[in-house]
Amino acid sequence: MSQLSKVVFVTGNANKLKEVRAILSRLIEVESRDIDQDTCLGFNAMHGLPGPYIKWFLKELKPEGLYKMLDGFSDKSGYALCTFAYCAGPGHDPILFEGKTPGTIVAPRGPQNFGWDPVFQPDGHNQTYAEMEPVLKNTISHRYKALAVFKEFLGKSGLAQN
Repeated sequence: MSQLSKVVFVTGNANKLKEVRAILSRLIEVESRDIDQDTCLGFNAMHGLPGPYIKWFLKELKPEGLYKMLDGFSDKSGYALCTFAYCAGPGHDPILFEGKTPGTIVAPRGPQNFGWDPVFQPDGHNQTYAEMEPVLKNTISHRYKALAVFKEFLGKSGLAQN
């Protein structure tokens, strides 16, 4: 089987592309295509909503509004979910790689330049994604976890560069 030298990451978000390139930098080249795609932020009190619709909730409500959505609930827990799909090309079925990070929805803290990061505090940490140094976030995030499974797949399948 030949080695894979490049993958196309579907996103219009420069920050996501930067994270993915940082995580996969030693393994494979990452190119991007701007097609509407996003991650998921689920609120357990709302049975997983807004989920994949978080992009539109964030656009209308901003980070503070996301936090206020849980005003009437005692359960502020939630999760960040990322699903990557890899397809070898036409005639091949896509393979899905999922990463999930549990956490708490908190009042916004940190820079508000990367989506809902200011309201998500991963379990076991006292900072939101927005407050974390990128190096730390890129070792615990939902995106990292999904990419770790993808990297394992590349290694086992012989597609990874040496």
